[in-house]
Amino acid sequence: MIKVQNLTKDFGFNRGVFDISFEVKKGEVYGFLGPNGAGKTTTIRMLMGFSHPDTGIATIDHRNCWKEHSTILKDVGYLPGEIALPEGLNGAEFIEMMKKMKRADDERINYLLEMFELNPKQNTKKMSIGDKRKLAIISAFMSDSKILILDEPTSGLDPIMQNKFIELIKEEKKRGKTIFLSTHIFAEVDATCDRLSIIKEGKIVTTIETDTLKNNENKIFKIEFLNDQDFNEVIESKMNIVYSDKIKRKIRIAVNDKDINRLINLISKYEIKYFSESKFTLEDYFLSYYRPREEA
Repeated sequence: MIKVQNLTKDFGFNRGVFDISFEVKKGEVYGFLGPNGAGKTTTIRMLMGFSHPDTGIATIDHRNCWKEHSTILKDVGYLPGEIALPEGLNGAEFIEMMKKMKRADDERINYLLEMFELNPKQNTKKMSIGDKRKLAIISAFMSDSKILILDEPTSGLDPIMQNKFIELIKEEKKRGKTIFLSTHIFAEVDATCDRLSIIKEGKIVTTIETDTLKNNENKIFKIEFLNDQDFNEVIESKMNIVYSDKIKRKIRIAVNDKDINRLINLISKYEIKYFSESKFTLEDYFLSYYRPREEA
């Protein structure tokens, strides 16, 4: 339903996306995971026909995204990462305007308003960030489009509404919708996606089925060392280190059951401040490609 082939948009200074390819199958929820600035929104702008690629091609339902963008805009449920609402309207008036453009029905609209607990009588200019996001979600989903492209959909929502959004995605998935979900929130991908790609510095570094991650037999060991020498020696070992923080002397090591004794033998000679075991997660997989400076 969505196909991207060797797509490049180069803004210079290593900004943009570079020779990316992926395909989203009919009825699939596909996660596009990466931090801000990785190239997620640039990709979506080309999918929606807002930006012309330097090279490559993007199609949605066999339509060229650049040449047939007006048709795609009508037929695809789109949620932008940055919400810009027209002034001088309240939420109900904005919904009515979108309803005429998208051929939505009142029953569907009322269902979404109730789900996200939005008062549509508020002036859009005075709405909170969360309410603006709710209004954008309702606008994207109210036409019941068979294809949805969502860019950081829960940005600005509180945890309760984030969970409601996840439930909505699960409902739409059951109804056979094809959903492209761009996000940096692990819980959204973990709960809803069939497959995912991780994008880093404008390039797709891996694509994997989420069931493969969930069935991974590795365990994660979080270790904090008391001195730099011990930390550095373990870093130089051949263990599968998926995260390290030199300043705080913290690491995460992915270990299969058969290698646990090797890990214990390795760290037993060092001074350890903290040690814990947890299940291998999507976050750990992501961190194996990104080495952030955040706390382990």
